[in-house]
Amino acid sequence: MTSSKPKVLDRIDLTILDVLQKNGRISNSTLAQRVNLSASPCLERVKRLEHEGYIESYGAFLNASKLKYGMTAFIQVTLDRTTADIFNKFRSEVIEIKEVAECHMVAGGFDYLVKVCFEDMAAYRALLGAIVELSGVSQTHTYIVTEHVKRHSGVPIFD
Repeated sequence: MTSSKPKVLDRIDLTILDVLQKNGRISNSTLAQRVNLSASPCLERVKRLEHEGYIESYGAFLNASKLKYGMTAFIQVTLDRTTADIFNKFRSEVIEIKEVAECHMVAGGFDYLVKVCFEDMAAYRALLGAIVELSGVSQTHTYIVTEHVKRHSGVPIFD
């Protein structure tokens, strides 16, 4: 939930956001120590940041390989036409594919960039088959990830 008039973020708010995105399981008392506040005002700030939409959710980063989703690919998707109707159909269908980790509409030489996670090449082939059958898909190009150099870094708060 976001309020209509968020408060301007000060250095303490920014530090809270930075600490929480690196460790969402930190206790409020430890967080309060890190930002030089007592526990109660720290918790009030966290609740305000949640309410204003700066903090969208909390979660855990899982080991995809241990869960049989150790391979990653990016698939460029080009649609056969660019109408609101076909965008909406594609969007509603692609979000139903469990292996789709992210999907972004992009500007440029294609329409969507889709990040997928899968177990092996046989699973990729089945997944690609499902994607090419989505409404409006006319062309795909796949880039298999061979090494994850940087990921899950969050939003840059400080230099």
